[in-house]
Amino acid sequence: MPALVNYGGDDDFCSGGSFYKNSADLGRLCSISSQLDVYCPPRKRARISAPFIFGETEIEQNKQPSIHVLPDECLLEIFTHIYGGRERSSCACVSKHWLMLLTSIHKGEYESSKMVKENIRSSSADVEMFSSEEEDGYLTRCLEGKKATDTRLAAVAVGTSGHGGLGKLSIRGSTSSRGVTNFGLSAISRCCPSLKVLSLWNVPRVGDEGLSEIAKECHLLEKLDLSQCPLVSNKGLIAIAENCPNLTSLSIESCPKIGNEGLQAIGKLCPKLQSVSIKDCPLVGDHGVSSLLSPASSILSKVKLQGLSITDFSLAVIGHYGKSVTNLMLSGLQNVSEKGFWVMGNALGLQRLVSLTITSCSGVTDVSLEAIGKGCKNLKQMCLSRCCFVSGDGLVAFAKSAGFLECLQLEECNRVAQSGIIGVLSNCGLKSLTLVKCMGITDISLEVPFSSPCNSLKSFSIRNCPGFGTVSLAMVGKFCPQLQHIDLSGLCGITDAGLLPLLQNCESGLVKVNLSGCLNLTDETLVSLTRLHGATLELLNLDGCRRITDASLVAVADNCLFLSDLDVSRSAITDVGVAALSQAGQLNLQVLSFSGCSGVSNKTLTFLQKLGKTLVGLNLQHCNSISTQTVELLVESLWRCDILF
Repeated sequence: MPALVNYGGDDDFCSGGSFYKNSADLGRLCSISSQLDVYCPPRKRARISAPFIFGETEIEQNKQPSIHVLPDECLLEIFTHIYGGRERSSCACVSKHWLMLLTSIHKGEYESSKMVKENIRSSSADVEMFSSEEEDGYLTRCLEGKKATDTRLAAVAVGTSGHGGLGKLSIRGSTSSRGVTNFGLSAISRCCPSLKVLSLWNVPRVGDEGLSEIAKECHLLEKLDLSQCPLVSNKGLIAIAENCPNLTSLSIESCPKIGNEGLQAIGKLCPKLQSVSIKDCPLVGDHGVSSLLSPASSILSKVKLQGLSITDFSLAVIGHYGKSVTNLMLSGLQNVSEKGFWVMGNALGLQRLVSLTITSCSGVTDVSLEAIGKGCKNLKQMCLSRCCFVSGDGLVAFAKSAGFLECLQLEECNRVAQSGIIGVLSNCGLKSLTLVKCMGITDISLEVPFSSPCNSLKSFSIRNCPGFGTVSLAMVGKFCPQLQHIDLSGLCGITDAGLLPLLQNCESGLVKVNLSGCLNLTDETLVSLTRLHGATLELLNLDGCRRITDASLVAVADNCLFLSDLDVSRSAITDVGVAALSQAGQLNLQVLSFSGCSGVSNKTLTFLQKLGKTLVGLNLQHCNSISTQTVELLVESLWRCDILF
């Protein structure tokens, strides 16, 4: 129980114990219910077992302890005169009944709180005497799974009193029959008025009553996160809006009873709202979303709308009145057409928009994408995922309009071809380009001569695009000479002949290189890579490059000066390569992975111990030639390093 009230001890409880009859033993901890058992110090066994002790009557023996004689009214009066949170925590340890009585008392009803207010008016010395009762909401508590019960919430409510005050509470996965209910939240509301952040995930037994109690008492609430709360409806959200004017962040996901009425109250009564995220709420429509972007008072800067039944009207409102929006995320909006995105761009209200993410929206076409580029002049980051009607022509038109675009990410946009990518690079100052699963890219040689090279591009990532091959890679290397980060993971068709021209054309020096899954690369590429870029290379990932041997590690040891992260998992390296790494005086590796390397054996023990002087992470998973005893020796000697085996 002391752990539950945050006063000492741990979370491991033992059953046993009962109440003592004399007042001297009342401070000891004892079992308070069948559901919550706490530690009880062992007692001496009676020497004589008899129905009664000499000198006492049977009536006296059957008499209940005095602790149970006082009615609740008297106990409550006593509790309100207890000075500090530490003393109240001690009382909560006596029994579950006392704990529940303490949670029924509002923070302001304690006599000590009244004394604080009186002394603030009288003298500064008295203020210092009672200042420990002031709460600023410093403490954070998270209850998950079986630990998320009303009893634990009650203990948290009492225990945080006088210790800085509860500022953040997260309840996750309370699905059992003993899970959190409205009673638990009510206890928090009465005892923790300092609460600023509340997160409720998958709590099916909490409804409007509990949320309303939080709203009535916790007026400092700033962030509310509701996910999978089937009993919370507009009523609870309206209570939050009416009582929590400081609300700055609201996140609602999979709450089937929350709709437009609750969001309208939030938009009207919470003028400080800056971030809104709404996902998979079937009752939320255009009226609810549009009310959050009031033309008079909205200062919303982050908006996420996912899986909603909103129409073009909502996007038109965002385009007209989203003057403070800097981050916008739209996903799974099946009822929004091309017109909605076109109006959102042409409304010219998203002048401050910096980051835009659009996922699985069939309304995004070449026409609407060009309009967005023209209307969002300050857009720097753009992510398009599973937008099947966007082609290379639309991307080029968008790139010409969005003059400040720096980062572009395309995922499963299968109408985008190689010419579209080259067109984008030719028409804007991109710094980062990411392509993921874009099946429309084919490995063909363009006959059209290149314009001036794209010197702005620093990071190029193309993952799992099977049509991107040797010709395309050589083209990128020729067109983008200032690359520093390249990620070609999952490109099985890449060969040494395709990658070498890119390595030779990178003038600034590569810093991060990810070649995981490039099955056809050999030591020839790695030797050239380390020779050309060893002075700048910091990260090298060769996971799954099965034709990479010890020769590559020898080249790494000879040429890489600043390499800190090396992954050669599932390659053909052996103990010889590990030995070469350990003999490199200039290497300061921090993360090293040999996962799935059957050629690495127990012979590498001394080499790994030498490398381990700088390592903080070592992956030896699925290294079948390394014994458990060797790993144990490594764990003992490399105590600062996290070892996976």
